[in-house]
Amino acid sequence: MAAWEENVRRVEPYTPGEQPKQPNMIKLNTNENPYPPAPGVAKALRELETDNLRRYPDPSSKVLVQALADYYGVAKEQVFVGVGSDDVLAMSFLTFFNSGKSILFPDITYSFYDVWADLFRIPYECPPLDEDFKICTEDYLRECGGIVIPNPNAPTGIEKDLKELEQIIAGNPGVIVIIDEAYIDFGGTSALSLLPKYENLLVVQTFSKSRSLAGMRIGYAIGNEKLIRYLNDAKYSFNSYTMSAAALAAGVEAVRDDVYFRETLQKIINTRERTKKELHRLGFSFPDSKSNFIFAAHPKYPAKELFEALKKSNIYVRYFERPRIDNYLRISIGTEQEMDCLLRFLEEYLGESI
Repeated sequence: MAAWEENVRRVEPYTPGEQPKQPNMIKLNTNENPYPPAPGVAKALRELETDNLRRYPDPSSKVLVQALADYYGVAKEQVFVGVGSDDVLAMSFLTFFNSGKSILFPDITYSFYDVWADLFRIPYECPPLDEDFKICTEDYLRECGGIVIPNPNAPTGIEKDLKELEQIIAGNPGVIVIIDEAYIDFGGTSALSLLPKYENLLVVQTFSKSRSLAGMRIGYAIGNEKLIRYLNDAKYSFNSYTMSAAALAAGVEAVRDDVYFRETLQKIINTRERTKKELHRLGFSFPDSKSNFIFAAHPKYPAKELFEALKKSNIYVRYFERPRIDNYLRISIGTEQEMDCLLRFLEEYLGESI
């Protein structure tokens, strides 16, 4: 090892889902929205003036912050935006988890949490999900340095009841509780309604899933004004110009078209529920997903075998080679046609008949 390497901050990085570029592929591995963003998004990008591109964007992201504040009925001082919810969550870890005590998040969840904790030298503990892959409320009612609860959880898709979430928030008044709601729009109940009661609550959401803007990288947090001030102080000490002019324009239009947003969500929910019925008929078991994916296992066919067979047929799903979940596939919800192709393949592979 070279002498300079002794002072390198080394972490085990997050492994993102595969991003294949195969022709005629069916991509169901990264929970992207199968439908395009609101029509106004493309129009706003076409009309973006070149003068906006040669100048720095507004560091306060005022137009997007105001659009989100109006949409959710909160003050603009309660909204923080960043480059995807990953950026927002990383900034939140950096800002709020500095007590030296272990923060808490589930053992089976979004695998970026432990990466950020390691990167920022934050101690952490991971209470195990129960045998049904559910978060145990009592595991989070103890002394800690902060809490992160994904709701619905990934990769399971299971939603935690809002009353139980409130127990966790109310039971930890001395630390920040982050509710990561990346998938909340697909049928869950948001914790936003609890914000007036709890100053230690921060709710984080994203445009990547329900608003079809994964490629634009927009995330946001909503909390009390003091929390948001602290986040902005950290942001302006790190990178003032986080949101591009294009992202701001696209984000505002995505928020404005609520009719399109609701219609697209309902299509995905309907397809998810139909796919559940078909997978169940084919012998798969899975938790009741409230997200845009299904976490499925088959009793006779190992998940890795199915994953490889699907991949050979240009159908991409997500496989996690980790304890307790290594016999499950996480299957994103695509269009009706894409899910039909998936189901036909599984039907033939499993030797079943409709």
